[in-house]
Amino acid sequence: MSIIKNILNSKIKYFYLTAFLLVLLDQATKLAVKGFNFGGLEHQGLNYGELIPIIGSFLQLTFIENPGMAFGIHFGVIGKFFLSLFSVIASIGLVYLIYKLKDFHFAVRLGFSLILAGAFGNLIDRVFYGVIFDYGPLFYGLVVDFIQIDIPDINLGFYSLSHWPVFNVADSCVTIGVSILILFYNKIPNYTDIFPKKASEPNQA
Repeated sequence: MSIIKNILNSKIKYFYLTAFLLVLLDQATKLAVKGFNFGGLEHQGLNYGELIPIIGSFLQLTFIENPGMAFGIHFGVIGKFFLSLFSVIASIGLVYLIYKLKDFHFAVRLGFSLILAGAFGNLIDRVFYGVIFDYGPLFYGLVVDFIQIDIPDINLGFYSLSHWPVFNVADSCVTIGVSILILFYNKIPNYTDIFPKKASEPNQA
């Protein structure tokens, strides 16, 4: 309870609030694209694979789902479970890390807050969407992606890419958060700065 009290009484609460609002934005956009029917409130959403031009063919809205990581990186069935479990553990760890960073540089706190928002946003899909939308058990949900950006075609042997892997708001949060940390890497504290060792007590005679 003392940690919660300290958060509420410090400026760090605004970083948690930022992450929370970004998670709401992420989930709102995913539900708008996927559609839903909750308690009689129904929204159709897009057809799977449908493309809606925003800026010609450069930027389009679509609707796909993937069982893996950001930008469509996939895992097997067992890997999917451990990825979902890792997402839960990582999100809890980030919540605590941001609290420990409350006295450090603004950019560092912001970067980790954005990463937390992205991790938690996709966590909701992975852990709960299978149950919420009745297509799979807990921890086996599919992540909703919907932003498609065109790039020059890439052909490297058996690998080809005609557009950037479809992504979502949560993926964008992680990317921006990591970019901020890279730009301000010299402001990131050392492990011992974040978690200082307690001074050992002298031996009693």
